[in-house]
Amino acid sequence: MAESYDYIVIGAGSAGCALANRLTEDPSNRVLLLEAGGRDWNPWIHVPVGYYKTIFNKKLNWGYETEPEPALDGRRIAWPRGRVLGGSSAINGLVYIRGQREDFQLWRQMGNQGWGWDDVLPFFKKAEDQERGADALHGEGGPLGVSDLNQTHEIIEAYVNACDEIGIPRTADFNGEDQEGVGYFQLTTKNGFRCSSAVAYLHPIDHRPNLNVVTDALVSRIVVEGKRATGVMYWQDRQLKRADVEADVILSAGAIGSPQILQLSGIGPGDHLSELDIKVVHDLKGVGANLQDHFQARSLYRCTKPITLNDRVKSPWQKMLMGLEWVTKRSGPLTIGAGQGGIFAKTRPELETPDVQFHLILFSADKPGEPLHDFSGFTASVCQLRPESRGTVMIASRDPKDHPKIHANYLATETDRQCMVDGLKLARRLAETNAMRPLIAEEIEPGPDVDSDEAFLAYARRRGGTIFHPTSTCMMGPESNPQMVVDHRLRLHGLQGLRVADASIMPTVVSGNTNAACIMIGEKLADMIQEERRASASARLQKVLSP
Repeated sequence: MAESYDYIVIGAGSAGCALANRLTEDPSNRVLLLEAGGRDWNPWIHVPVGYYKTIFNKKLNWGYETEPEPALDGRRIAWPRGRVLGGSSAINGLVYIRGQREDFQLWRQMGNQGWGWDDVLPFFKKAEDQERGADALHGEGGPLGVSDLNQTHEIIEAYVNACDEIGIPRTADFNGEDQEGVGYFQLTTKNGFRCSSAVAYLHPIDHRPNLNVVTDALVSRIVVEGKRATGVMYWQDRQLKRADVEADVILSAGAIGSPQILQLSGIGPGDHLSELDIKVVHDLKGVGANLQDHFQARSLYRCTKPITLNDRVKSPWQKMLMGLEWVTKRSGPLTIGAGQGGIFAKTRPELETPDVQFHLILFSADKPGEPLHDFSGFTASVCQLRPESRGTVMIASRDPKDHPKIHANYLATETDRQCMVDGLKLARRLAETNAMRPLIAEEIEPGPDVDSDEAFLAYARRRGGTIFHPTSTCMMGPESNPQMVVDHRLRLHGLQGLRVADASIMPTVVSGNTNAACIMIGEKLADMIQEERRASASARLQKVLSP
């Protein structure tokens, strides 16, 4: 026997948790939230710097990896995505960046009414509990904690001075009027703890009787009858279960999970589904296409002073002091995320807005998730903000437990290749400033032998990888374009009762970290649904009252 709900939300990540919260504000809405992972009980989830321990934890991470990437010397790139309440917001680097105003203006110009900057700003503000207080661009009192680190560091201050030497201004707010500049990141934290979407949106409403949160629930397919989604089939405790829906199934499973579930349901490119002997329910070629991700390459430095996290971690005494500082004051190194400071810069003077982002990281390792180096070290990671390259996510079998095949197609265009070269050269230029030279004993990577465009590109191919921002596999846009999957109200083209709300709907990846924009998407869809319900109720009332 299937239980019935008004809304079924698939995926308790950034957007899914926001949806579950906002939809159940109306006590007449019955909402089922399905999450393939478990509860967010791992204590390292809630310590900000704990992302370094959780991001590759097999119990919290789907463990995806790309197919061999032709432009990256045939390497497979690990793609961690959160499989736990909170989704990737529970294991990410906590950096709060919305993107540029121009990103959302472009979404609107691509045919998405209601998604320009002035349209989305109210939902960024609605979500936000800004530590600095409310103003024209920021909100206060929302579910999502956004906080300052409240601590400076000699290395970050040196980068600020280095940027000043080459004409990059200091900024106090990367989410202000102008993104360009160097400064300290704000993080999705509150009172020294990580503020994942589960902490922000789910935990405060555990008592609501109209919300059913089901964990360890692996969705196998969406049930479609005629041209309407009517329910969801999912595995839990080795049993195949069904839940029916009266209004909408909402996919919030992310840029990998959402197209995978659609394809398993017979919704996607018909030729590919037929090859896997899946009945084509709805031939929609854009499902799983148009994948975008931010590609990063890192510059690693040996520091002349023992002031990096590497130094503190290798000392048992210092580790104890760091833990004590966090326990007693909720401050110190355990409160930092994926970079204490950042830079948004233009690699060419003719650009209107920054095209690269730096994460300035106070430690160094061979790669993310690996043990820290035993010497004093720090990292400047650079990523291209607006890649042109697009890839695909396509299921490999009819089994929902099998990972789909991911082709990121990194560095497929000349623009992308040149931007990464220019970004690495900018990192070198900063390292050679008067401000930075006293702190750098040696450039470990790329290394002094890398001294030409060809050598920088070869280094990026050999060592670069994801910065964990996949998007655009269920693109939002007009139905006249066969690559578009959902309309401007996030309804699937050609089917009723089915919507998508997560990073996959982004027509283009935002210029920065993606978590804040995903939460905004969840907030905005919930508002649209509530608006539709009010309009429907008003129409019914008018019909009753009309003579």
